[in-house]
Amino acid sequence: MAGPPPDASNPNILRDTFSTDFANHSSAWDSLYQHDFHPWDRGGPSLALADLLSQRTDLVPSAQQGEPTKRRTALVPGCGRGHDVLLLQSYGYDVWGLDVSADGIKRAKQNVEEYHARGAIKPIDGVELGDAKFVVADFFALDWTEGLGTEGSGKFDLIFDYTFLCALPPDIRPKWAKQMSQLLSPSGRLICLEFPIGKPLSDRGPPWGLSPEVYEALLAHPGEELKYNDDGSVIDPPSPKPQDGALHRLCLVKPTRTHKAGTNEDGTVRDFISVWSH
Repeated sequence: MAGPPPDASNPNILRDTFSTDFANHSSAWDSLYQHDFHPWDRGGPSLALADLLSQRTDLVPSAQQGEPTKRRTALVPGCGRGHDVLLLQSYGYDVWGLDVSADGIKRAKQNVEEYHARGAIKPIDGVELGDAKFVVADFFALDWTEGLGTEGSGKFDLIFDYTFLCALPPDIRPKWAKQMSQLLSPSGRLICLEFPIGKPLSDRGPPWGLSPEVYEALLAHPGEELKYNDDGSVIDPPSPKPQDGALHRLCLVKPTRTHKAGTNEDGTVRDFISVWSH
């Protein structure tokens, strides 16, 4: 059952809604979706991801290769209404959109129907359209991956994170990094559209402020706890010594295009996009 309708006039509604224990967050997300309140939704796919897939095949190989054609797999955790799931599908991936909110996934499926009605889901660059599926599950649970991913291994060739890490309280971030490391296939790529850049941690979230240095500290040392200054910078970053499961950054760039939320008033881009591998 949905909670009370959100007060859309409250500028701190997300901060106030998620000021409870993390165990209660899944029901809070579901309640917001049930009231059709999802201000984090961008209304369309990530152009920064589309540009990366089209322009940097040296970093992110094509989703379909070989004879007979073998499709790579992709995962979008915290997929919401599924815009980026459909984008990856159009690039030929077999994609799973994951969300803890059953009502969020319901709206994603409705979104798919609307895309199909407009004829807006089309293969790009001559590939075959991939499959798109949606899963209601807790990203941090251990059972939802069974039978999914590449050859049912529970691992994925591509994972895309946008507005997912920033929705998690800072003390949950090490679990995010550990799970990402475990879900990514040995030759896979984790792509992070890094947002929001420059927001201090003292300005509580979600979204919680991030920086490229935070992603580096988390993913190079999956599962290791971090301490932060009020501005969001990391206190005493972990040692650079190799660690089991560590992800290595292959690329960090400012995309030429991104969502409006990731730009400054003059139109310049604040977001970064990064690519990671084992």
